[in-house]
Amino acid sequence: MPNPQQDAAEILSIADREVRITHPAKLYFSRDAKLTKLDLVRYYLAVAPGALNGIRGRPLVLKRFVNGAEADAFYQKRAPADRPDWLRTTTLSFPSGRTAEEIVVDDEAGLAWVVNLGCIELHPHAIRASDLDHPDELRIDLDPGPGVAWSTVRLVALEVNEFLESVGLRGWPKTSGSRGMHVNVRLHPRWSFVEVRRAALALSRAIERRLPKIATSSWWKEERHGVFLDYNQNAKDRTTCSAYSVRPTPDARVSAPLDWRETADCDPADFTVATMPRRFAEIGDRHAEMDRFAGSLEKLLELSGRDEATGLGDAPWPPHFRKMAGEAPRVTPSRARNKMPAREKMPLIVVANSPQQDAALEGLERWKKKHPEAARRLAEDDVLVDSMRGRFSTWTRIRVNLRHVPEAMRPAQQTPDPDDDPTREWRTRR
Repeated sequence: MPNPQQDAAEILSIADREVRITHPAKLYFSRDAKLTKLDLVRYYLAVAPGALNGIRGRPLVLKRFVNGAEADAFYQKRAPADRPDWLRTTTLSFPSGRTAEEIVVDDEAGLAWVVNLGCIELHPHAIRASDLDHPDELRIDLDPGPGVAWSTVRLVALEVNEFLESVGLRGWPKTSGSRGMHVNVRLHPRWSFVEVRRAALALSRAIERRLPKIATSSWWKEERHGVFLDYNQNAKDRTTCSAYSVRPTPDARVSAPLDWRETADCDPADFTVATMPRRFAEIGDRHAEMDRFAGSLEKLLELSGRDEATGLGDAPWPPHFRKMAGEAPRVTPSRARNKMPAREKMPLIVVANSPQQDAALEGLERWKKKHPEAARRLAEDDVLVDSMRGRFSTWTRIRVNLRHVPEAMRPAQQTPDPDDDPTREWRTRR
């Protein structure tokens, strides 16, 4: 039966506006942290100056957890039709040729309104509504592979900082709220999305050359090791969670802005919905001055030109982008045909597909128990946990690279367990 306490709305007066919070007592976190929707709204209001610094004036993709942080989320680009008249929008065009009118949040009332929609994470674009063609942010996403230690992520982040200083740029680090880190760089809005991505690729390759054992710029997961510097986060239409975003972890971690002195020994578990308001009250926003340090991409683009002059061309783009001039083949190496002889075809099999990552990981454990000899020979980076993006939601695919398993002992590809790919029906209808 309906819970009257959950069904009763609460009206918040924020500045000169009223924001209606529906189902305020609805439990959004129920594992380690116990948080209602209203708790999340109050968290964001407690850190609002910092959270708004990351999203103000930017088109926002709505990632909605309407059934709580432990259920599936879906992405919504288009602004809801029943939005308040004081909430503005802007119209974006995408690589597919489609357009969408997206929300732009400018104040605390707008922030509370999008959280009420179930947006526990905030996903702004790297552009301002005032200039939709020229990003003002370079985003360096450090994505560790399975089994990569947090200390390794920190080492790569510190190397990124040193390199940015060498090209006259200032990086602003933050925990991702999950297993990785983000380093954002404020830019003068003079360069196109293609140029910003090109600069990000040059940076990723430079860090890989400096730290070849623990950093990689390879787009294909089967070729990665250590920490992946995801240059494609700078392609048009891509978003990452901004500072102070709450992540769907059992302890309700948040993406915490840091200064570089903290980065060497920080622990992402220290930054949660429970702890961040007090930290914010005591030290303020670590990234408050970011807009004062806008920089130039010229040196990174010069480095990109030198890479290209040596024959190092463009790297693969995300799959929904049109084929770009000079781009490497957009096909996984294990499936490529007529490859260069030096590139080895990887023996990959899919062991699990599921909208729930926990269910996919349980499927991996069942596969390991079924094939203990093969499992014993796997290296840490032989397990590839892929976050796949469908039309409106994400899902998890787990693959296993059997390169370290003798050929005679390699399990054959079988039906994944579970095998719940939510995009399969849609793809077969195309």
